[in-house]
Amino acid sequence: MLAAGPATAVPDPGDSPKAPAPVSKDDAAKTRAAIERGDIPAPGEIVHSDNIEHLANIPKDVLPGNNSDLAFQGDYAFAGNYDGFRVLDISRPEKPRTVAQVLCPGSQNDISVSGDLLFLSTDASRSDNSCASTSQPATEKSSWEGMKIFDISDKANPKYVAAVETSCGSHTHTLVPKRKNVYVYVSSYAPSATFPDCQPPHDGISVIKVPRKAPQKAAVVDFPVLFPGSGPDGGGNPGSPTNPGVSKTTGCHDITVLPSKDLAAGACMGDGILMDIADPEHPRILDQVQDNVNFAFWHSATFNQRANKVVFTDELGGGGAPTCNDEVGPDRGADGIYEITGKGDHRKLVFRGYYKIPRNQADTENCVAHNGSLIPVKGKDLMVQAWYQGGVSVWDFTDSSKPKEIGYFERGPLSADTLRTGGSWSAYYYNGHIYSNDMAMGFDVLKLRDPRTDPAAKVRMKELNVQTQPDYFD
Repeated sequence: MLAAGPATAVPDPGDSPKAPAPVSKDDAAKTRAAIERGDIPAPGEIVHSDNIEHLANIPKDVLPGNNSDLAFQGDYAFAGNYDGFRVLDISRPEKPRTVAQVLCPGSQNDISVSGDLLFLSTDASRSDNSCASTSQPATEKSSWEGMKIFDISDKANPKYVAAVETSCGSHTHTLVPKRKNVYVYVSSYAPSATFPDCQPPHDGISVIKVPRKAPQKAAVVDFPVLFPGSGPDGGGNPGSPTNPGVSKTTGCHDITVLPSKDLAAGACMGDGILMDIADPEHPRILDQVQDNVNFAFWHSATFNQRANKVVFTDELGGGGAPTCNDEVGPDRGADGIYEITGKGDHRKLVFRGYYKIPRNQADTENCVAHNGSLIPVKGKDLMVQAWYQGGVSVWDFTDSSKPKEIGYFERGPLSADTLRTGGSWSAYYYNGHIYSNDMAMGFDVLKLRDPRTDPAAKVRMKELNVQTQPDYFD
């Protein structure tokens, strides 16, 4: 393990998600009964569709925090963890191996790579910007949150080279790579008048410019306001009580860019947005939509290959609740499929349908739509997606109003008696395989064999950050 800072650095429980929560006796009894009937797998049991094979799993070891996002470059996968990140050699997908683990606590350590640079988000108030920092209240002016940058020219020995503080920290980030510079769109939210460095209305994103040859000169170059409006709350969704059960928009959770089309889609708490990013330092809003009936928290976005659709996810319950059941239903905690109509500055997002996994989960399992990627097949709209303890779902949204699941992989609940947070955080397709970062169980490699998806195996990428979508067939 590499401690990117003083060797005394230790994992910090201050950044860890909440402890396991008890469930009612009735819910625990229902879970046990469902397991006995065979309706859901037992704790520790793995089930999957016939077209998916589980090739490998690497459990967590020296980084005990929850696993988070993934990025890829060549024969390597980069796996975020609340306590740092792991570098894995995936040249033999059936036998991945760890080549480095970097201890650098800083919830939630969202991760991306570009060339020799690795980017890591810190969205927890820390005593300073080092990897040996400790938790510190956001009410303290000296607290630090933002972006960390590492040199990964030597994959076995990543080196911490720069840090940039950003307003309200960095929950997630998105790269807009250019030849000489990398632009970073930093998404963060939840301001408070008591936080000196995170003041309301916080209705925009931080834009960082990183010179490739001098990353130590990285700096915030703009804070574009995406939701202009009068008053202290800006112009985004006001949330409850105006729109009961809907998050108030105080920033964005995640942004996906499609550089080949100069487009971006933002999932911004109570709003979904479409943007023009021809000038990466000054993104422009093309359209803004809301769903105040079924969407509680706009979490992430994925373009289809033709760039005429966007899949938005709703993270109902914040990723810690059991929402894949009959009580919640098929339209909440789901994906929303939007088609892009019109041209130029007149493009609009038009709702077409919802998608949710068709397999009910236990009331002891956190389950909701989460991070996924396209499976590149010409003429088809196919996607693989993580659903926490709902597992990994492969689905087809070629018909926007009638999406359907065509494959799945999942484990039984972590517990039949207690709601414990876990499951697949990210499930992405890269160079012929599906890679999943399970919060509790580690790094999984899956092989998908299906005539509908097999052509994707011929598409090879040198680098993949899912929130910086490539043009797979350029």
